[in-house]
Amino acid sequence: MVRVLGNRYRLREMIGTGGMADVYLADDQRLKREVAVKILRSDLARDPSFRARFKKEALSAAALSHPGIVAVYDSGEDKESSYIVMELVEGQTLRDILKSGEKLSVHRALEIVAGILEALDYSHANGIIHRDIKPGNIMVTHAGEIKVMDFGIARAADDASATVTNTWNVVGTAQYLSPEQATGTIADQRSDIYSVACLMYELLTGRPPFIGDTPVSIAYQHVSGEITPATSLNAALNPNIDRVLAVALSKDPAHRYQSADAMLDDVHRLMEGADVTTKIRKVIPRSRYAVLIAGIAVLIGLVVGALMINGSGSTTVYNQLPNVVGLTQDQAVRLLGGYTVNIEHAPDPRIPKDRIASQLPLATSKVPKGSAVTLTISDGPGNTTVPTDLVGKSLTDARNELSQAGLVVMQTIPTNSNSTPGTVLSVTPDGGSNIPAGSSVVLTIASGNATVPQVVGSTEIEAKTNLVQAGFLVKEITAYDAEQPINVVLAQAPASGSTQPIGSSVTITINQNSNQKP
Repeated sequence: MVRVLGNRYRLREMIGTGGMADVYLADDQRLKREVAVKILRSDLARDPSFRARFKKEALSAAALSHPGIVAVYDSGEDKESSYIVMELVEGQTLRDILKSGEKLSVHRALEIVAGILEALDYSHANGIIHRDIKPGNIMVTHAGEIKVMDFGIARAADDASATVTNTWNVVGTAQYLSPEQATGTIADQRSDIYSVACLMYELLTGRPPFIGDTPVSIAYQHVSGEITPATSLNAALNPNIDRVLAVALSKDPAHRYQSADAMLDDVHRLMEGADVTTKIRKVIPRSRYAVLIAGIAVLIGLVVGALMINGSGSTTVYNQLPNVVGLTQDQAVRLLGGYTVNIEHAPDPRIPKDRIASQLPLATSKVPKGSAVTLTISDGPGNTTVPTDLVGKSLTDARNELSQAGLVVMQTIPTNSNSTPGTVLSVTPDGGSNIPAGSSVVLTIASGNATVPQVVGSTEIEAKTNLVQAGFLVKEITAYDAEQPINVVLAQAPASGSTQPIGSSVTITINQNSNQKP
């Protein structure tokens, strides 16, 4: 069956999939245009936090109208899930371009960065922070235009909601994550600027500024790691590029560009070959009011310190534990210098082997220096079995079952079939295979298209039966050919062998003599 959302959007083939939603090509039957429809995965739709995030994307992006931002036309819900109707952009994501190995010139790379900054300058002026700038969220149209998309974790500038879901799943993408997002503090427009700088660094050098084995180890580097100058990786770069990146990638937001427009000015200078005289921004000096608060804070600290003196006259100092999940044992022990570290081992499907899977007390807990910290090191995921009953199930049900088995869907490959769109046709590795938990599988699914069968020469009843079984509607007209038997199909449109959406019509011409008496 063809799925129609809101009695308006007729879904066609799937054109993209991600961790949160699937994207389909669709026909807007009211305005007679093609659109892209993003549908929240129904397993996630049962989670209020994901549903709220998805609605936030619709509200955030719908409020923005700029040629550099993928437009959102509509949004809604049906009995299965939530959906967003978007502008259909013909082109490639920047991620696909980078993965293809295409080498961008320095000027073209700077053009792309400028396009992103222009879109963000508009977004920020309207109070919307993106918070997930990365190559996969940047479209390059066939005409070479730049469009920013996916405001899935965007928020209003005055929304102080949390930026980290837990110690492993950071909101945002690790390679392009600002230090304040990595540490769970409030992100503002300067966080987007940091992410753009990470992307700029990758476009110019061929790699992100920080790389590592796990998202957490990468996030840790954003907070405390030193960045290798871009000119050290690509000697052909103008040294002015290092100056721009040094400001945009500053750990302290106060030392970065304070607006997208400010960074855009320097990017334009780079494109023109002019010198960049940007200086690191300084924090505004504290006012006397501020000095009074600082004095009060020091006084409170002295009072608290006095109250913590024990009977022997010594003082107990409480320190905040760092987050070491995802690090190696050696890295964690060095970071926990001064604490007593106990080591345990356990299987864990989420954390790579020989990495810290958990810590007790939890990160950010305040404990006395010298106290014990227990670290559990992952022994790896162990093995699991690919379910044997996935073929014939919907993509949503297959994902759920794979998730319960400790597996994830790496890729879906749409193919023509007369099965319902989204139905699983095959699984790789095969069902019953014993593979490590946490591994990825590939699903071949029905695209929603089918091949029109050959019915010319068949009888009217045979033709209708074959077409209906293949998933098509049948329209008929009549003509007369004296050399052919009555009720035989003389012609068909579309032609046999062509690919058409399931549920579309095939017109057959039936041989009938209108002058013949009944």
